[in-house]
Amino acid sequence: MGDYSLFFILALIAEIIGTVSGFGSSILFVPVASLFLDFKMVLGITAVFHIFSNLSKIYFFHNGIDKKIVIKLGIPAIIFVTLGAFLTVYIPQKTIELAMNLLILAIAIYLISGHAKSLKESNTNLYIGGTLSGFLAGLIGTGGAIRGIMLSVFNLEKNVFIATSAIIDLGVDSSRAAVYISQGYFQQEHLILIPFLILISIAGSYIGKLILQRMPEKVFHYVVLSVIGLTSLIQTIKYFW
Repeated sequence: MGDYSLFFILALIAEIIGTVSGFGSSILFVPVASLFLDFKMVLGITAVFHIFSNLSKIYFFHNGIDKKIVIKLGIPAIIFVTLGAFLTVYIPQKTIELAMNLLILAIAIYLISGHAKSLKESNTNLYIGGTLSGFLAGLIGTGGAIRGIMLSVFNLEKNVFIATSAIIDLGVDSSRAAVYISQGYFQQEHLILIPFLILISIAGSYIGKLILQRMPEKVFHYVVLSVIGLTSLIQTIKYFW
């Protein structure tokens, strides 16, 4: 497994940052995994890895689940992630990834600037956020940023934010993993990675929890939006580079 040493280290970092930021590791793990694997393989491995990642977060933060948000945001996400996953065969990935990164960057800057009050804590926004995050998760492997932006509008306490996001993501990743596996995106040769990814998901979530215990609530919400914006900016620069 020597060839994957750097891959595992970067995956652990992605998991820690994903836990601290609250929107999951996929938005960081996808570009990291793309350095080592074909993009369709990345989709498959990311979905499988994220299932274990979400289970770890649910275990460590299980006392904070907001059931109403899980239903209103989660059901549209699970429905539309399947559609996005099936469309991966037909739609150019790079073009969609660029559009998503530019959109997320713009929204993150808008929220950091202090104009979040213009977005209402409404059921409509939950349905829209669930639909967009699920569809993008299926299509390009990550939709956590959209979900993170929507949850940040509700000013949830950090444990509630992470646990609620994780249980929604568990349904999303389970659905798209089934589609990806049926399309051959996860191959038998990658089964050897699973034990390592399980350990990484547990360790990363636990380390992230320790960091969060020492982080004030207000700082946490700015970390969420800052990491989302920075990641989108890096991905956009990478596209043009």
